[in-house]
Amino acid sequence: MVNTAARGGRSSSVLPLASLNHISIVCRSLPESLSFYTDVLGFIPVRRPGSFDFDGAWLFNYGIGIHLLQSEDPDSLPEKTEINPKDNHISFQCESMAAVERRLKELGIHYVQRRVEEGGIYVDQIFFHDPDGFMIEICNCDNLPVVPLADGQPPLAMAACKRVAVVKQQQQKVPSAPAPAQCSVPSSTTKAIHVGEEAHAHISCA
Repeated sequence: MVNTAARGGRSSSVLPLASLNHISIVCRSLPESLSFYTDVLGFIPVRRPGSFDFDGAWLFNYGIGIHLLQSEDPDSLPEKTEINPKDNHISFQCESMAAVERRLKELGIHYVQRRVEEGGIYVDQIFFHDPDGFMIEICNCDNLPVVPLADGQPPLAMAACKRVAVVKQQQQKVPSAPAPAQCSVPSSTTKAIHVGEEAHAHISCA
């Protein structure tokens, strides 16, 4: 994992974090939300501690967990609103925006599209809601490099494994263009990633 705080030379007073583990979502209907996150987004149900005394489900894929929590008062949850790209959301990188759009149309899921530009680089975005109105974004955001705003900090490695771009000029003082990093998933963890038994499978990028 890339610890951006450590690589950026930030103060040791920051919390010693390693990576994003999971997000929790309170839902009206656990079965409906479970179907959405597995059948639409491809998450895999994993074992949930039996000591919990409330309904819920744990899912895992793409290196993060989704924890669904059955609301004790579903009627109190806010109703769905219009899709607003500036609202709270989680975002997933994808391999093909066209394939995502095609599948959403097949499923009859309403969505909106946006495109942003930075220095001649374009990022496409698709936004839609889960069954409770929580917004999901699908994008090709790793087209953009991650460049810290603080002076003297080197650009950071991208999180997406297949197209990790590590810019090393400032660290090595070499003016040549950066070479893409090569990422590998140890064979011993491949099964864990697919079945969700281990939520901290290590992906190394060099």
